[in-house]
Amino acid sequence: MQVTQNLCILGATGSIGCNTLNVVANHTDKFNVFALTGNAQISKLAEQIIQFQPSFAVVPTERAAKALKELLNSQANSTEILFGKQALCDIASHEDVTTVMSAIVGAAGLMPTLAAVKSGKRVLLANKESLVMSGELFINAVSEHGAVLIPIDSEHNAIFQCLPHDFTYADKASSGISHLLLTASGGPFRTLPLNEFASVTPAQACAHPNWSMGQKISIDSASMMNKGLEFIEAKWLFGLNEDDIKVVIHPQSTIHSMVQYVDGSVLAQMGNPDMRTPIAHGLSYPERMTSGVQPLDFSALHNFSFEEPCSERFPNLYLAMQASRDGQSATTALNAANEQAVEAFLQNKINFLQINHVNNEVLDKMPIQNLSSLEGILAHDKHSRDIANAVIQNLC
Repeated sequence: MQVTQNLCILGATGSIGCNTLNVVANHTDKFNVFALTGNAQISKLAEQIIQFQPSFAVVPTERAAKALKELLNSQANSTEILFGKQALCDIASHEDVTTVMSAIVGAAGLMPTLAAVKSGKRVLLANKESLVMSGELFINAVSEHGAVLIPIDSEHNAIFQCLPHDFTYADKASSGISHLLLTASGGPFRTLPLNEFASVTPAQACAHPNWSMGQKISIDSASMMNKGLEFIEAKWLFGLNEDDIKVVIHPQSTIHSMVQYVDGSVLAQMGNPDMRTPIAHGLSYPERMTSGVQPLDFSALHNFSFEEPCSERFPNLYLAMQASRDGQSATTALNAANEQAVEAFLQNKINFLQINHVNNEVLDKMPIQNLSSLEGILAHDKHSRDIANAVIQNLC
C-alpha cells in the first residue's frame, strides 16, 4: 500500500461516505482526503470539510455551492468549492487523486466513476448502478485504461476475499469454482404476511434489521431489488454467467457471501454487519488494517439459518435476474424504472407493491436493443425514466 493515498470520496455525506471517513480518521498517516462531494446534506458536508480540510469539494448546483461557502465563511478553510456534473467528473479524474471511493447512490454515480476509471485510478466501487447500467462498457474501460477495481458492497467484497489470488476474470474453471453464493438478509419483510405488503410505509421499509443504510438502498433491500442489482453487478465484476450465481437468504447477516468450489468446499467471509470492514479492506488492499469494527464473538453466535428467496414475496429479485439474462438494455431500463418507482414510494405516490408494477411495465414497454455506447445507454436510461414516470402518474 502507498504511504499516502490521495482520496476522493464521491458521495461523502451518505452512509458509505461517512463510514469511509470514519475509517480514514483512524489512519491519517495513510490517507489524505483530497476531495469530497455531496448532494443534499450541505451542513454535513461542511462539517466534513472542517474536519478533513480537503483541497476540493463538489456540490450539485451553484446555489448549493453558495450555501456551503456561507457555512464555511467563519472557518479558516482553503477548500475550493465546485459545482455541477462536470466538476464531479473533473475531480474524480484529477491528476493528484490516487484512489476514488465511488459511493454516490444511483445512476448519478456512473459518469464520475467512469471518469475515474478512464483516468486509471484505483476505484473502490460501492455504486452498483455503474455496472448495472453499463456493464460491458465499464469493464472494458477498466481493462483499457489500467484502472484497479475493488468491490466495496459487502457481498461482492466478501466474494473478492474468498476467490483465489490468481483468479482470472471470467475463468471459473481454472480456479475450480462451482458458483458464487450471494447472501441476503431478507430485509424487514422476510416474514411479513403477503396481504400486508400493500400497506407498508416508507418508514417500515427503511427499518432494516441488520444494516444502517440510506433510504434508497433500504427500500431496495426491503423489496430485494438491491440483491437483484447485486446479482447483475456480480456477473460483471467477476465475468461469470447468470447460472454461476445463486442467491440465498441468511437473516443473521454474519456470512456476507460465499464461493463454492467443485470439490465441495465452500469459502465464506464472515464478520459483524458493519460497512467499515469492506471499506477498510478496499482501502488497504492487498494489506489489512484496523477498521474500528468489533470482532465476531463466536460464543454469542447461536444460529446460522439459510433459505431460498420466495418469488412471490420478492418478485423484484427475480425480475432483475431475468433482466440480466435479457442483456444490457433490460438492466439499464430496470435500474431507471426502479429509481423512479422508489422515489415515488418515498413520496407516498404509490404503494410498496406498485414498485414492482412500475418496473414490470417499463421492461414490457422498452425494446431489447444493443447498447454499445455511453450516449446510447444514457438515452435509454432517460427514455425508461420517462415511461416509468408516466406509469407512476397513471397509478396516482
